[in-house]
Amino acid sequence: MNRDAVLVTGGAGFIGSNLCGKLVAEGEYVVCLDNLETGRVDNLRWLEREPRFEFVEHDVIDDLPAWLGDGRLKFRRIYHLACAASPLHYQADPEHTLLTNVMGTRNLLRLAESTGARFLLTSTSEVYGDPELHPQVEDYRGWVSCTGPRACYDEGKRAAETLTFDFLRAGRADVRVARLFNTYGPNMRCDDGRVVSNLVCQALSGEDMTIYGDGSQTRSFCFVDDTIEGLTRLMESDRAVGMPVNLGNPDERTIKQLVDLVVAMTGTESRVVYEPLPEDDPRRRKPDISRAMKLLGWRPTVDLESGLEATIAWFGDAANRVPLPMFADLPAIATAAE
Repeated sequence: MNRDAVLVTGGAGFIGSNLCGKLVAEGEYVVCLDNLETGRVDNLRWLEREPRFEFVEHDVIDDLPAWLGDGRLKFRRIYHLACAASPLHYQADPEHTLLTNVMGTRNLLRLAESTGARFLLTSTSEVYGDPELHPQVEDYRGWVSCTGPRACYDEGKRAAETLTFDFLRAGRADVRVARLFNTYGPNMRCDDGRVVSNLVCQALSGEDMTIYGDGSQTRSFCFVDDTIEGLTRLMESDRAVGMPVNLGNPDERTIKQLVDLVVAMTGTESRVVYEPLPEDDPRRRKPDISRAMKLLGWRPTVDLESGLEATIAWFGDAANRVPLPMFADLPAIATAAE
């Protein structure tokens, strides 16, 4: 059989599982590749009986299964989302994080080269580090610590972008690069250490709500449906070749404002406590999305209040607030990660 298909790496993760669902709903045959290090099988349960969906447990660092390139499936598109995306998770095994971004990206780019598939790398706003330029435009080269605890992810993504654009320059693959900013929504893990999941889960469970630093640092939160719409538009665009594209919501909020909103929306009586700010945590983060608006006709449509309502409903099911064993004993870290 030579059937058209789409490959999604990291497809059991938060963003990946939502992307798989959208692609299947649009009639695509989707192969989801995930090592389940941070992804959840439960995120894919609703797709189990779908004949146009296939799950493969595999680590992209390792040689890809031979059958992916043997012609049984004709991959038209490869969405490369595989990588732990929150500091709590990517710092747990920094070597694996870095190699996922370098070796994993090389493996997927070579597959794109051999199959003729268009390749999309999900990079990150973390390539800007703790930015001196605000808001962040794609041409800004960033202020990243190459030796700090976040470097395995920040520098890993920068290296992944380098590889991706090198394949493009050499005529080896047709590529796109998205830089994601602080995505949130259903299918998040309660133990991923990201600030939205931390605060919502703490509020719903009646635990102390933790602010790291004084709460004045800012983030721009993008609901997952908007992020996925941006990713699919970028993948299909012939105008955004050879350049990274920011995908995020320019609605900038302080962490303290986010806490106040979560408290008001959940009605929690949890206390708010303050802890030291993690090393290299960005002080401000806001995307300039002019390029996405011009080239993709894209901008976010879900406001923070509506997105939080859906996220709170997701975590309202106590089963979605159960930490997975791998990270159950690790300390929480409030972050700015995707």
